[in-house]
Amino acid sequence: MGWWQVNADTLAESRFVVSPLAEAVAGLKLLERGTAAHPGERVWLDAHLPAYRERKAEDPVTSLLLHAALRPAWNATFLTPTPTGAGERTFEEELLRIRRTLPGTARTDLEVALDGPLPARLDRPDLPELAAGLLEWVWTRTVAPDWPRRRRIIEADVVARTARLGQEGWAGALDGMRAGMRWLGQSRLQITARDHPPQDVAGAQLMFVPVTPRQSWLCWESGRYAVVYPCSGVLADTGRAPAPEALRALLGPARATVLVLLDRPKSTTQLVALTGQGLGSVGRHLKVLLDARLVQRRRAGRSVLYYRTAAGEVLVEAQGDG
Repeated sequence: MGWWQVNADTLAESRFVVSPLAEAVAGLKLLERGTAAHPGERVWLDAHLPAYRERKAEDPVTSLLLHAALRPAWNATFLTPTPTGAGERTFEEELLRIRRTLPGTARTDLEVALDGPLPARLDRPDLPELAAGLLEWVWTRTVAPDWPRRRRIIEADVVARTARLGQEGWAGALDGMRAGMRWLGQSRLQITARDHPPQDVAGAQLMFVPVTPRQSWLCWESGRYAVVYPCSGVLADTGRAPAPEALRALLGPARATVLVLLDRPKSTTQLVALTGQGLGSVGRHLKVLLDARLVQRRRAGRSVLYYRTAAGEVLVEAQGDG
């Protein structure tokens, strides 16, 4: 079991970070894996996997580089840089850190990931540029066109975890963040179920980086530690079934969708991310549902969470059964 020893200052200064580069790396890892964790990922893979495999076939050196860099136990460090935490960066700004990696550093990182010598074909000075070029392709072709929606989902996950932090403390906020991760108490944060030696990160900068693909990894450098984790549950699964037709006819499609999504408490930010509707539209639908006593609301920290009442549950279940 691997765990980090933290202190009060580390937790007080910890923060959630939005990273376009992490989103692109998560997409790259998903394309490499080629299998979907839920229907939303299946749709995305069907759209992009053929072109990705064609690009790899045309560039066998980069394909070999990826095989060395993305290993089950560890990623080559230069390919997954730790966010700086100093304000949000664009994808291009973050990608520069990979492009500027020294060739010797890239080779060493690959040997660590491989736990052995580097293949002769990878003994070349342009490895950082090859990796950056592929990530740029993944971003441009598969992530950037959908980045506004993905960003809304990421921000919704941050709202939900921040609300849980206010209600349940770090044990609640970290629950289900990534496989093998949980709060152990006594200032110990288990970050993996793998057998790794503990690390003292007291006083370090600790960041949590949500991504929409079902991918997760750890990274650290120069006193900065980051946990990259997948957005939880329904937020990540864009293949969600629509509201029942009868309920859509009764309430209108948009309002019915909001009601169906409130099977668990959600904020307006989460509902905007999940529905693609504007903040004003979601607010109007919630007011109507509140007036009809189909939903209720409660405050959680700085957020207001909405959830179905008993009457709302009966209505959704009845229309679903019909």
